[in-house]
Amino acid sequence: MLKTLSAAVRLTAIAATAAAALATSPAAYAASESLPRPHHLSVGETSSERAAVTLAARRYAAFWNTGDESYAKQALAPDFIDRTLPDGRPQGPNGPLQASKGFRTAVPDLTAEIGDMVVAGDRASVHLHFHGHFTGQFQNIKGDGQTVDFQAFDLYRVRDGRIVENWHLEDNLTLLKQLGVVKP
Repeated sequence: MLKTLSAAVRLTAIAATAAAALATSPAAYAASESLPRPHHLSVGETSSERAAVTLAARRYAAFWNTGDESYAKQALAPDFIDRTLPDGRPQGPNGPLQASKGFRTAVPDLTAEIGDMVVAGDRASVHLHFHGHFTGQFQNIKGDGQTVDFQAFDLYRVRDGRIVENWHLEDNLTLLKQLGVVKP
């Protein structure tokens, strides 16, 4: 009985996944011309792909949480591209390494938590929450221990278990206010 129930539960889950995939498929989008069409649509993945995408995203979060470059080197592909590259940051894996070092000069106790992560196909969407204290130097401003607490949202594309593309948005206005660069 337990094996039959387990099989029934698996079949129900498979049917629900298939129904969701059909409902969000490109064919479903064609049914209504008034709805925006995505440039890329991820609906499902194999368990091995899901595991690889999740691991790459978690490794990259570990890099931001600790500053340990070995996590970034495991997470980022050699041909990594930052699609929202800030001015002055080099493209490729060295860009985030440089950014982390610079930011940790201002906020040495910086930590990052994963608030939410959604994995679909070769993509991971990650909500990161950063915390720390501004005790170092940022541009020409010296920190006085003020709290740093801001959020970021990333979208990663993963290939062969490593992040090859990243699109990111940080709440830089909140951060700059906390650092005293921008007055509230």
